[in-house]
Amino acid sequence: MLEMLRLAPYGAREITFSTLAFAVCACIFGYLGGVWFLVLVPFALVWGWSLSFFRNPVRTIPQNPNAILSPADGTVTHIIEVQENEFMGGPCLMIGIFLSVFNVHLNRAPFAGTVAHVRYTPGKFHDARTETCSKENERNDIGFTTADSRLPRVMIRQISGAIARRIVCDTAIGRTHQAGAILGMIKFGSRTEIYLPLSSPFRASVQVGDAVRAGETILGELA
Repeated sequence: MLEMLRLAPYGAREITFSTLAFAVCACIFGYLGGVWFLVLVPFALVWGWSLSFFRNPVRTIPQNPNAILSPADGTVTHIIEVQENEFMGGPCLMIGIFLSVFNVHLNRAPFAGTVAHVRYTPGKFHDARTETCSKENERNDIGFTTADSRLPRVMIRQISGAIARRIVCDTAIGRTHQAGAILGMIKFGSRTEIYLPLSSPFRASVQVGDAVRAGETILGELA
């Protein structure tokens, strides 16, 4: 229950609007009384869901210098080799994570490092579970350089989905983050991808279909 009271600041506008709407409806239908009060139930559910969506639960960050942490809550949908030339500069292992509207949508740093690349790209709003969404949907790339020679670069990609319409990036070039630090969020159903150099000694410990939690689940380790 206490975790539910921790809310991300990025949802202030939505939470304020839903709270006011619920309060107004409660006054109106409460005054009318009788069966009208039942009409309030859907508004109460929407209000409760809005609070749940923007929750910021406490996470226990693994103190493992070799661990690559999940950048998002959700379900692993892809573990594939891809080419990423803009920041990573070559072949990568990409792990894709789908976030439903019931997941926590905060994104976290997968590894300690300094932000060296941020790029927002407008686009479409395909279903976030499809492969095409990575290249065609609205997205935001956050690239890190690290002090670990085994993993000189790592990048996460925030991708909007069919419902999502806003990506929040709460970092900038030059900022240093510890593993598990909050970087922003994607509002209402989305996908997050992490890119690791194929040449790095990384071994994945998750599989497609696994449920993961941002800042807690270890996707794999550096040898």
